Amino acid sequence: MGLVDAKNKVPELQKFYQTAYKEHTRLWKICETGASADERRLTQLSQNPRSRLYMTPYVILLWGTLGVTFYGAGRKVLGYNTYFGKN
Repeated sequence: MGLVDAKNKVPELQKFYQTAYKEHTRLWKICETGASADERRLTQLSQNPRSRLYMTPYVILLWGTLGVTFYGAGRKVLGYNTYFGKN
């Protein structure tokens, strides 16, 4: 019955995001992964602990897809019709 008795964290998270919104902080800045040590210390209390868990795969997929797209476009410009091989 862990889900039934779980604490409702919605009000806490709502206050957190509303505060960030009032400070004109973008969502990707709230869960910033490449921050310096000083910035991390300042924002550590205001970060959702799952933000890094959610953002890391997203950023990897975003840049990976962009890289594969440019690789395929470059091969197409060179006259190749596939990602690998000479055909």
